[in-house]
Amino acid sequence: MIHFFNTQFEALSIHKIGNQHKNEGLLLSNEPHVLDDELNGHLKEFFFKPFREKEEVYYHFTHEVDLEFHPLYQVISQVFNKTTSFHQASCDIAKHLYDQSKHPHIKSGELYVTQLQGVVYNNQKINALGIFKSELKQDFLQVEGTQTMPEMRIKQGINLNKLDKGCIVLELEQESGFRIMSIDTNRYDSKYWLEAFLGVSLMEDGHFFTKNYLKFCQGFAKEVVFPAEDKQQEVLFMNKAVHHFAKNDHFNESAFIEEVIDNPALIPEFKHYKVERGPKYNLEDVAEFDIANKAVTESRKKIRNVIQLDTNIQIKLDFVNPESAQKFVEKGWDEERQMYYYLVYFNKEQGGN
Repeated sequence: MIHFFNTQFEALSIHKIGNQHKNEGLLLSNEPHVLDDELNGHLKEFFFKPFREKEEVYYHFTHEVDLEFHPLYQVISQVFNKTTSFHQASCDIAKHLYDQSKHPHIKSGELYVTQLQGVVYNNQKINALGIFKSELKQDFLQVEGTQTMPEMRIKQGINLNKLDKGCIVLELEQESGFRIMSIDTNRYDSKYWLEAFLGVSLMEDGHFFTKNYLKFCQGFAKEVVFPAEDKQQEVLFMNKAVHHFAKNDHFNESAFIEEVIDNPALIPEFKHYKVERGPKYNLEDVAEFDIANKAVTESRKKIRNVIQLDTNIQIKLDFVNPESAQKFVEKGWDEERQMYYYLVYFNKEQGGN
């Protein structure tokens, strides 16, 4: 879990990045920008809000040969190791970004490089380096002049509610390429930001495996449980799977299978599905990992726990209590109507929407 409540800017440098294909230049500032309290507050919201709203996924710098040949990794390591000045490092980062800005779709913009203090990661205060880019400008109306003769002008500026691209490099796990968060709200040129400029890969940690294993379970539920049994059992399987993840800190595949899969006939099917589809989710050799609670919460929001019937009726089953969903809902067949039915037991109806 990461927080930016008490994060402070130790330094900020701003540079202008053009598009080489369009013969736009690179404008480097001579020195760091001077910040004041009012600007600090606006910039903290501008830079950090997208990361608070985004799923907490981490990357790390990677290189096919060795990290010593990774230009961005080397520059940032020098900042953390205090072997170069922050502003010089920001200029090197700007030059590296400009070198990748050759495709005609790449937009010019402002690059903000920040040295951060007081980022809280897993209840530990650490330093970090932020790299942010604003690209899209918006028109705004500015009224000037005297009270008796106001003048209206259309100007262009940066929308502080929308950061286009950004990354935060935490001063953690330096030997394996640091721990990095990244956002790209435009996405039309994500290879340019993630691959060409940052040169990062997804970090295969507890969050990564928790999220992917639950996605893998969704696939198994839809492609195996539903055809073999019915929609109720598909939903109940995911209900139990999420509940298992939610109540445990460590995942063990054998314990998961024993607790979640009621039908013994589906156990070999599950293992076969793991062999066939495991590589798609980077799980082929994964049977144990630490469970990330935030990934469980995020995944739960995306999982549909609804039985949709062709009579325009929906039955929603509660993920929090899988026992209730199975105990109080029964499925049957009505010979007279020649239709399936669900029988739902309850004590009283609850108010509210």
